[in-house]
Amino acid sequence: MENEKAEEEEEKLPLTSHLEELKTRLIRILIVVGIGFGVCYLFKDWSFRVITKPLVDAMPAQSSMIFTGLPEAFFIHMKIAFFASLFLTAPYTLFEIWRFISPGLYKKEKKMVFPFVFFSTILFVSGILFGYFIALPPAFSFFVSFSTDFLKPMISFREYLSLTLKFLLAFGICFEMPVFMFFLAKLGIVNAKMLSKQRRYAILIIFIVAAILTPSPDVLSQILMAIPLMVLYEVSILVTKFARRERPAPEETEKEGTDQP
Repeated sequence: MENEKAEEEEEKLPLTSHLEELKTRLIRILIVVGIGFGVCYLFKDWSFRVITKPLVDAMPAQSSMIFTGLPEAFFIHMKIAFFASLFLTAPYTLFEIWRFISPGLYKKEKKMVFPFVFFSTILFVSGILFGYFIALPPAFSFFVSFSTDFLKPMISFREYLSLTLKFLLAFGICFEMPVFMFFLAKLGIVNAKMLSKQRRYAILIIFIVAAILTPSPDVLSQILMAIPLMVLYEVSILVTKFARRERPAPEETEKEGTDQP
């Protein structure tokens, strides 16, 4: 009986240690995000001007935005600082996630982590910048163009911020397509030949996604989103070829698996 209890405790110990490690890394992430929030809140006025610039440039002269609740403006600044902190601390968050899962990875898989963090961050930031500088201005110009001398825009900043953040987040996620396809190829779910063969259907899906995600119904905004997605799809085909070629042999995988503690 004592031997059985000892074995049970040994089996439970790794799970407990993993939970403790997860707790530690989550606390570190929250601390870094909190520090980033404090720093970003110090620059709340600058962040406000940055996030509103696409709409301000499209609005008529002497126009302004409104807030409809007494504490709304305060919580809006808090929300901007929080999302700015998440954006700035994303590389550290990805690094802590890697530190948590790395003990269960093979040696060749561990080498992929830093490229994964680097390219994921670059693509996500590129998607947000593309949406901010290229896609948002014509979309807002389209909406504001319906204003007249008798129909003045009085835009709630809360609704504008919600729409803008969703739009930029959608661009950031869509730009992660090559990374997503790389890991699907590593898992053997897709390959370059399959993606090339299904190109016409992919283009159709891309335009459907662009029509859904773009805030305005004008064709220009949809094309502006569809073009980079089609380019990223072609990049994904090249990435899957690389993933296919670099897949480790079964003998090497088994050998590395036996080296794990």
